[in-house]
Amino acid sequence: MPSNSLRSTLDSLASSFASAVLHAIKGASIQELLAESAGAPRRGPGRPAGRPAATQAAKPVARAAKKTGRLARRSPEEITKTLDRIHGLLKGKKGGMRSEEIRKALKLDVREVPRVLKEGLAKKKLKSRGQKRATTYTVG
Repeated sequence: MPSNSLRSTLDSLASSFASAVLHAIKGASIQELLAESAGAPRRGPGRPAGRPAATQAAKPVARAAKKTGRLARRSPEEITKTLDRIHGLLKGKKGGMRSEEIRKALKLDVREVPRVLKEGLAKKKLKSRGQKRATTYTVG
């Protein structure tokens, strides 16, 4: 029975809070309500918007420009050329390589590799073994 007492206490507190909020809103003018809601957007909890200028000046950070967006459309010749590079790389690797290793070795874009590997498997130039990130590619 103590839980019923707790529940009734919480229900009464919630009800009184809700009625107090409604009373405050009804008593406020339109200008007050609009001024409250039209202010600058407030950030919630989490990471702050930015570092102070003094901290930024003290620690210059050199970052490489990262490509964003879609890749330029590649012609079938470009895909075949990249596939030939991958095939040449895998010839020397008896145990095969994972796609991340292939990408790093040939300095390819992350978004470029899946299409080329899929072409290689379809043309039977490459074989794959494993699943997901554990997939290793060998010469077909």
